[in-house]
Order: sequence, then structure tokens, then C-alpha cells
Amino acid sequence: MTTVAAYAAPAAKAPLERTTIERREVGEHDILIDIKFAGICHSDIHQVREGWGGAIFPMVPGHEIAGVVSEVGSGVTTFRVGDRVGVGCMVDSCRECDNCRAGREQYCTGSGMVGTYNALDKNGEPTYGGYSQKIVVDENYVVRIPDGLPLDAAAPLLCAGITVYSPLKRWGAGPGKKVAILGMGGLGHMGVKIAHALGAEVTVLSQSLRKKDDGLKLGADHYYATADPKTFEELQGSFDLIVSTVSAPLDFNAYLSLLKTEGALVNVGAPEEPVSLNLFSVIGGGKTLAGSMIGGIAETQEMLDFCAGHGIGAEIELIGAAEINEAYERVQNSDVRYRFVIDTATI
Repeated sequence: MTTVAAYAAPAAKAPLERTTIERREVGEHDILIDIKFAGICHSDIHQVREGWGGAIFPMVPGHEIAGVVSEVGSGVTTFRVGDRVGVGCMVDSCRECDNCRAGREQYCTGSGMVGTYNALDKNGEPTYGGYSQKIVVDENYVVRIPDGLPLDAAAPLLCAGITVYSPLKRWGAGPGKKVAILGMGGLGHMGVKIAHALGAEVTVLSQSLRKKDDGLKLGADHYYATADPKTFEELQGSFDLIVSTVSAPLDFNAYLSLLKTEGALVNVGAPEEPVSLNLFSVIGGGKTLAGSMIGGIAETQEMLDFCAGHGIGAEIELIGAAEINEAYERVQNSDVRYRFVIDTATI
């Protein structure tokens, strides 16, 4: 076991504080990663504050991890010491179910995917995430960060990037398609960049026009305020696809009205509260209301290669570890443009 410095929440809703944790020894197919940067995802806050239900404490959050390989196990074939690598939202799965075999490990139906933190590994030990200086991960759940991507701007791609890339690809965002990104935050700004790079006509739907200049600069063709009732009148029946990155309850009936016939509204934001729906909003027009959760390992690598090829990284604000609790409050207040990234050298 190796002792490493980390930041952890000792209990639900408690401030994060500096501590030490134990990392397992490097096994035959493991790699040891010196973590350089870790993104702060809104889901970190949901889990630290038990917004999604019971959690495991102490909790070291962080599933947007970018670093450098410092040791490899004897059986490792895919990585070498010095490689630039990333770890996203999962560190294991059963590897045998239909979903795992198809590269959809995030939907593992065997033992279930093992989260990078707030989960139990195969030995029943809690997993600890990226708000730390080192992590040991099976090579099959690690991805390579292309040289064209700076490590700090690449870190948020491991969750925010793949979370929007997967549904945009699955539902056919591309030339001739009208795509709306709902919400202009950590996920939303990546949705704008990636949808634009895929060739779609991109519209941002945000509560206000406060970030309009940013949205247009990042690749949006249009920008509308959802607080204005005229938006829903003007845009009725406009979109082939809406990707919602919002983690608050929505009026789904209103947003479904913005879809074309047989259009799709895909949710990647996960509100803590239940939502309501009039099913006629879906039945009328043969529309789809769907969900999507990150992506598999191969698709995550595909996304990183795509982003490197198009010069896409996250818009970040680099912080020290002592600023984590303040950053959480700022995320809650939508006061970040657009992703906080922790310099783990400060832990």
C-alpha cells in the first residue's frame, strides 16, 4: 500500500479537508498514475452532499483525472512510464456482460460499473477519486491523452467531454442537423464546441443571455434565453436534437415542443428531484425523451482523439486545492467559466 495526500469530505455535507489515503500496490495489469490535474464536476457536489442518496465516507471525489504514468505492472501492454493518460468516471466493470463486450461498460449489467469514487471495488474496498496525488487503475480503464491536448484542459473531457459527445454521436449530430444545447455550464460549453465541430447548426438555450458572447465565440450559431416566453413560441418545432445538461427539474412539456417530428430530447443532467411529464408531449410528433450516461472506454478514447484533432479543450479556471470548498459554492451559483480544475501539486 502507498500513502498519498488527498482532499476528502469526512461526512455528508461537510467541507472537504486535506488528508491521506492508501492506494493499493500496482498489480499485474495496473498502472500507477501521478495525477497532475483533476476537474470539479457538479456530480462531485451532488455526491459529497448526498443529493443522489446514500454515499460512502470519507469520500475523495474526482473523476476527471489527467496525469502521467509513473509505474506499470508486469502484464501491462498498452501503456509505458511517461505516457499522458486520463481516468474518467469508472475504474472497473464485470467485463463479461453483453454491454461490457460491446464497449458500453458504463451500462454494465453484471457486477455493475465501479465508480472512480464513492463505490466499492471487487475486494469490497471503497474507491477514492482524483482529488489526490496518485491513483492505481487497471490499464483497461485508462485512456491516452493525445499530445495536442494540454493536460489541464483535457481533464474535464474525461466526464464533461464524453458525457456530451456520446449522445451527440448516437443521435446523429452533424451537417444538416439542428442541435440545441440546454444549459451553458461545464457540460454545456463542451456540448457547443463538440456539436459545432461535428458540423451541426448549434443553438444554446440558457436561462439568460448573460453568456451569449461566450456561446457564440465557442461555436454556437444562435443563443436564446429560456426565461423569455417568446423563445418557446419562436422556436417551436425547430430542433432535431436537444441535449439537456441541466441538473434542475425542467418543464419537459415546454422543451419537447421545440423538437421537430421524431426529434429527441436527451438528458445528461441529473436533477435530484423527480420531474413530471404529460405523455402527449412525447406521443404527439413521435418524439423521444431519453437519457445518456458518459460513454464506454473506447468511445472516450475516440472523443479525446476527436477533440485533439479539432483543437478542443475545456475552458477552465485553474485552482489550488485549498480553494475546493469555495469552488463548490461557486459552481452552485453558476459562477465559473466553465470548469474548475485542481492543480494537484497543491494538495
